[in-house]
Amino acid sequence: MKPIIALVGRPNVGKSTLFNRMTRSRDAIVADFAGLTRDRHYGNGRQGKREFIVIDTGGFEPDAGSGIFREMARQTQQAVAEADVVVFVVDVRAGVSAQDHDIANYLRRLGKPCVLAGNKAEGMQGGMQLAEFYELGLGEVFPVSAAHGQGVRSLLDQALEHIPEPEEAGEAEAGEADVIRLAVAGRPNVGKSTLINAWLGEERLVAFDLPGTTRDAISVPLERGGQKFELIDTAGLRRKGRVFEAIEKFSVVKTLQAIESAHVVLLLLDATQGVTDQDAHIAGYILESGRAVVVAVNKWDAVDSYERQQLERSIETRLSFLKFASLHFISAQKRQGLAPLWASLTQAYKAATRKMPTPVLTRVLLEAVQFQAPKRSGSFRPKLRYAHQGGMNPPIIVVHGNSLEHVTDAYKRFLEGRFRKEFDLVGTPLRIEMKTQANPFADKGSS
Repeated sequence: MKPIIALVGRPNVGKSTLFNRMTRSRDAIVADFAGLTRDRHYGNGRQGKREFIVIDTGGFEPDAGSGIFREMARQTQQAVAEADVVVFVVDVRAGVSAQDHDIANYLRRLGKPCVLAGNKAEGMQGGMQLAEFYELGLGEVFPVSAAHGQGVRSLLDQALEHIPEPEEAGEAEAGEADVIRLAVAGRPNVGKSTLINAWLGEERLVAFDLPGTTRDAISVPLERGGQKFELIDTAGLRRKGRVFEAIEKFSVVKTLQAIESAHVVLLLLDATQGVTDQDAHIAGYILESGRAVVVAVNKWDAVDSYERQQLERSIETRLSFLKFASLHFISAQKRQGLAPLWASLTQAYKAATRKMPTPVLTRVLLEAVQFQAPKRSGSFRPKLRYAHQGGMNPPIIVVHGNSLEHVTDAYKRFLEGRFRKEFDLVGTPLRIEMKTQANPFADKGSS
């Protein structure tokens, strides 16, 4: 599982800028005024060979009484609960505030690993400005400049030191190679647990409502038609009596981790709620992770014909990037439409792990070029010579040739369609990489 780093701090100290720097993206909106970020924001980051998940949070006021600030505090508390290590961001130029002390007291009470980041430290010669932050009682202060990237690498090294590196996969994983890991992902109350119980024929997941399951994904073994599955339910179970039980009935981190560890993901939608932003966010993460996916709309029996038409249109527009995935309309409670769903899940796994011989790939490539050649770019016309498979789950096709940097995205989509049709790649993302062959005479001058 990827380690989780949560960024907390009072408003306008640069958490979102640091989030963008860690994830090497511009996913978090940044502006020079307080209170811009309100919800939790998740992103992927990498430091060397280690990958991690970063959570950006809004300005934190632990003792906020009511209103939007209370809701923001609840979101931050949830992020801290999900995290393996917390990065407490302070503003070096503004100095220590009473709110910084409140946050520090809250983090010390939790006893979770915490790293103190002094942001906006660019251009500061000595450490005099950092000295006052030691009174927060959280140890060393790491000066960083999120805007310029200074000190971020050292900060990440320190944060990841608190998290042990995962053990190398060994014989245990090799012995489970024939088990398909299937993650059921979706928003709260869409029927994930009901669907798994329907598959199992028993109320299996109720027995797992025990203390200690807050962060653990629930895995259930199942064998169907001679094929072994490991079902991963991402329903947000919470420890009874904990404050976080009332915050949210759904843990985004748990879903992200389940997606990362799965071979196939079943994205479950609620017919009565339509396609929401959270559905689209989860779908985007599935695509980004390269996992095979099947989309199922639950509670189909609870909507009328007009609502069904509206929902189908919404899926076509908001989830258009998952056109390669099979779509099913089911009722988990009444056990309707489950058999075709199983067929698509198995088909998606086979497509994601399909072996594509180099001669066949090259033949399909050359036939595609003969049917429609790539557009000329100035004095260059890309020349596609041969292709081979570069990986599985997701399938990767590497195309070799000359001037391939000029191949347009539209032509890549054209090639993707040809490869999908030839190898029946339904339910899995397909990545096409272009590798231009080096010119052996490029470095030789005229003699």
